[in-house]
Amino acid sequence: MFERITFSSDVMGGRACVRGMRITVSLVLSLLANRMTVAEILEAYPYLESEDILACLEYAAYLASEEVYSLAETAA
Repeated sequence: MFERITFSSDVMGGRACVRGMRITVSLVLSLLANRMTVAEILEAYPYLESEDILACLEYAAYLASEEVYSLAETAA
């Protein structure tokens, strides 16, 4: 589902990374949250691609879409 987002216990302690590199999803999201543009990120990290940044946003959106169910609903 997220081909550009990888997990490996050998890289950054198993945190979500971009294509196996030592660039975490949380770093990319933090840069965006601090108003860095995609162009600025790509300039600072030339081994990243714009599709990597989009993949980080898609992964974050996926994680944020979780639903909460009450135990009463699941028991019925």
